[in-house]
Amino acid sequence: QVHLVESGGGLVQAGGSLRLSCAATGSAFSVNAINVMGWDRQAPGKQRELVALITRDGSTNYRDSVKGRFTISRENANNTVYLQMNGLKPEDTSVYYCTAASGLGNYWGQGTQVTVSS
Repeated sequence: QVHLVESGGGLVQAGGSLRLSCAATGSAFSVNAINVMGWDRQAPGKQRELVALITRDGSTNYRDSVKGRFTISRENANNTVYLQMNGLKPEDTSVYYCTAASGLGNYWGQGTQVTVSS
């Protein structure tokens, strides 16, 4: 079993920055099996959407609306994934969920609120 613990959300003005962190914990076997880590988000009344993904070897993928503003990174030694968010917009306001995928299963964190005021 893998547990994902997020931190770093908060309230910021438009144009500001936030950095989200997510640490994966659990058995060494389960954590080391994780290949892809990433972030989803869900705004009130909207469907959950992918924000960014990163594989164990560092390949990344972003949704179009965050390209050039958000950067995902990963420390495999610490089983931690980060999301640096710059140039935040009010439409980025959502609950952000850390995700992890392996051959053993898919996992989600409890979420951290990001609110961007105009």
